[in-house]
Formats: sequence, C-alpha cells, structure tokens
Amino acid sequence: MDNEKEVSEAAEEQVAAEEKTEKKKPKKADPELRKLEKQLEAAKAEAAAANDKYLRMMAEYDNFRKRSAKEREGAYADAYADCIENILPVLDNLSRAAGSDHFEAVKKGLEMTAKAFEDALSKMGITEIETKTFDPNLHNAVMHIEDENYGEGEIVEVFQKGYRKGDKIIRYAMVKVAN
Repeated sequence: MDNEKEVSEAAEEQVAAEEKTEKKKPKKADPELRKLEKQLEAAKAEAAAANDKYLRMMAEYDNFRKRSAKEREGAYADAYADCIENILPVLDNLSRAAGSDHFEAVKKGLEMTAKAFEDALSKMGITEIETKTFDPNLHNAVMHIEDENYGEGEIVEVFQKGYRKGDKIIRYAMVKVAN
C-alpha cells in the first residue's frame, strides 16, 4: 500500500508540474496570439478593402459599358440622319421632275437629280470605282467576249457602276470583260 501511495503522490506531482507548465505556456503564447490576431484583423480589413475596390470597379465598368452602348446607338442615329439629309435633295428634284409636263424639263430635272445624287455621295466620301481594266477585287465580270480590238482584261461595257468608301467596297462594278 505504501507503494501505491507513493505512485499516487508521484502522479499528483506530475499532474501539478504539467499544470504549471501549461500555465506558463499561455503566458509565452499570449503575445504571439495577440500578434497573430492583429495580423488576421489586418488581413480581413485588407481583403474587405480589396473586395470593395473590386465591386466599385465592376460597377464602374458596367456603367462604362452601358454608356458606350448608348453612345454607339447615338452615333449610328446621327450618321443615319446625316446620310438621309444628303439624299433628300435628290428626292425633291425627282418630285419636281415628276410634276412637269415638258419632256425637256423632265430630262433636265433628271440630269440635275443625278448630279445632286453624285454630290451627296461625294459628301459622304463615297467614290465610283474605275472601270478601265478588270480587277476581281473591284469588279464582278458577268460577261466575257473574245475581240481582238480590245486588250487582255479590258472592260468593254459597264452594266452597273461600283462604289467604295475608302477601302470598303459598297458595291462591285458589274462589267463585260474582253479576251
């Protein structure tokens, strides 16, 4: 029994020693814990600031996208109105020519109308495609003839004029090509 008592006392002493060690550890770990908690709070604040910045940037981008779409629509409407404004005088001339009873007046009115239309196209930057020699990038050959009076790839007849704006082909010229 004495042996059991000694074992029991030794166990109690060991438990007491462990409790003292545990009490000492929190004191040493306490400043580290506070430091880590501060770092955690700082990281949380930084993450919240980054998230807020991200949300603001996304809202700003969304507003930019909507504003850009609205401006594009407005630009299209303005360009469309400018185009129609340039063509309306042609319609006016056609109306006047249709109301005339004199053949010569109608002929002169149609000539004036064609000139007004060419001027309107010119104001919009649209030019006629030249039709001297055949170029498949500019012309649409719908007929071909063999004639020694014409050179190779020479355009003999233009069925429909072609038009371009800068490098953009609006309509290819429809032509008859020799040889």
